[in-house]
Amino acid sequence: MHKIESISPDDARTLAIERQFPSESSVKKSLLAIIERLGYVQIDTISIVERSHHHILWSRFPAYNQAMLDKMLEKDRSIFEYWSHAASYLTMKDYRFSLLRKSSYSTKYKDWRSSNKKLIRLILDRIRAEGPLSSREFDGKSTGASGWWNHKPAKAALEFLFHSGDLMVSARKNFAKLYDLPERVLPSSVITDIPGRTDFFKHLITRCIDAQGIVSDQEILHLQGKSDKDYLNAIKELEEDGRIVSVSVEGLDNLLFRTRETFLGKIRSKSLVTARILSPFDNTVIHRARLKRLFGFSYTLECYLPEEKRKFGYFCLPVLSGNGFIGMLDCKAHRKEGVLEVKNFHTQGVRRKEFYEMVNDNLFELAKFTGCRKVAINRSVKTERSL
Repeated sequence: MHKIESISPDDARTLAIERQFPSESSVKKSLLAIIERLGYVQIDTISIVERSHHHILWSRFPAYNQAMLDKMLEKDRSIFEYWSHAASYLTMKDYRFSLLRKSSYSTKYKDWRSSNKKLIRLILDRIRAEGPLSSREFDGKSTGASGWWNHKPAKAALEFLFHSGDLMVSARKNFAKLYDLPERVLPSSVITDIPGRTDFFKHLITRCIDAQGIVSDQEILHLQGKSDKDYLNAIKELEEDGRIVSVSVEGLDNLLFRTRETFLGKIRSKSLVTARILSPFDNTVIHRARLKRLFGFSYTLECYLPEEKRKFGYFCLPVLSGNGFIGMLDCKAHRKEGVLEVKNFHTQGVRRKEFYEMVNDNLFELAKFTGCRKVAINRSVKTERSL
């Protein structure tokens, strides 16, 4: 049994935030390095303020603009689109670790593939002959009694071929996916050998640790199923090689975390003071149970709830200050009018005036990023609601 170190909750939070918002100049100056550090960047269509992938990257790379991400996907081929926590951008160097899911997906839905051979063949033949195509270019009326040649079956087939690895997203046009053959998307240097499960878990474990600083087994295995012998072998081998260590956090009983020993020696000298307004899909807040356990911050994105059940607002943005969360901003970007509206803000651990003073600069930078010229605070809100 390897030695288990103990750290304070404050050090655990500092470590987590430092990894998510790196201070190293080599990372801060490279968008690709930031994506590599995060492991993945979640894609989402909601643009009430800004689409999640753009917001996530901007919050760590102030010079960011959408054209940078498009260039990385379409020209540099340094990132690719696939499934991680959800639909995400990942670095191309991690491509081979997506192959295990693709193989599993293809096997799981082999009967669907068999039942839709004709449709799949037509889609692949068209893309092979015409180049990258979107689902819109497969619209059409039914061509016979079977009724399979219409938009819904074609779109389902494209998604199946994407998840099974037969197609990749070559680019996005007006946010619509353009699908192409992998051999026309992948750089020649990319490794395409499918890893074994132990190697896959080693990659998953170290990627999660490097991104979050300190993670529990439950967080590592999120959406991966339960711990099994391959996962336990990966943990054992990484510990024996000195690549990871197990730690406990004071006050969090019976919960083991994984980190790197090199991280532990650095965190106590860190001083984190910057206030940041985050996307609801930010990597820092996406694991809600972790957020509550480690940071004492309860957060729910309420846009999916009926209006009468919302307590805080349609699209509240979490606000981070230093190594803790101080509240939320309920915002909406009115781009035509050039106004970022703050409908309300809710505080945790700070007074309302202090909260606004802390987020003021970042709020105006966010407005500028969303294409707005000014910020409008809803002065009609009389009550103060704390989390």
